[in-house]
Amino acid sequence: TGGIDLSVGSMLAVSAVVLGFSWQFLELPLPLAITACLITGTVGGLINGILIAYVRVPPLIATLATLAIYRGLSLGISQARSVRGFPEAFAFWGQGQIGPLPAQFVVLIVAVVLTHLLLSRTVLGRWIYAIGNNETAARFSGIPVERVKLVLYAFSGLMAGLAGFIFTSRVTTTRADVATGIELDVIAAVVLGGTSIFGGRGTIIGTALGLLIITLLRNGLLLVGVR
Repeated sequence: TGGIDLSVGSMLAVSAVVLGFSWQFLELPLPLAITACLITGTVGGLINGILIAYVRVPPLIATLATLAIYRGLSLGISQARSVRGFPEAFAFWGQGQIGPLPAQFVVLIVAVVLTHLLLSRTVLGRWIYAIGNNETAARFSGIPVERVKLVLYAFSGLMAGLAGFIFTSRVTTTRADVATGIELDVIAAVVLGGTSIFGGRGTIIGTALGLLIITLLRNGLLLVGVR
């Protein structure tokens, strides 16, 4: 749509902190704590969407502000303390295997496939590209631009919450400073994957390939001793 979300790393962090806090201090069962994690990310995305679609704050400014706010919330909720001691079963989604593949990689594949189908096979997907190409024309064509943007930013928050859950499962601890600066990696992967920052062009498959290229380069450089 030509928008941007700089707060994904902070939403990941606050979602992970809520997961740990609700499990350890509120004594919620893990499934409910994970649900709270996903809801936290979604609500964070909804707030971004409201600011951008209805208050008309430019996406760069709105998400830059919420980047700081959500990071502050994660620090405030956690009091800079980590949560540890998760059950062994919790580590499955971050460390386990589904057949020959890591469980987190399977989650990534499912998310990519579902998003690809959403963008390429649904009316909502066509609306998204139309808004990116020409928002004014899309609005005159009867497309509910504000609602589409709201859904998109909420979805971005949901994915950040899911990433917070997977990351916590991977390291089996929560930290408020996790994913600091990850928004730059996200933007790089998206742009490298062929998505136009001006909107109207791009695919989730391209983004996944951009992510793969960045990961291969980073790991390869570490293996040859470049830091």
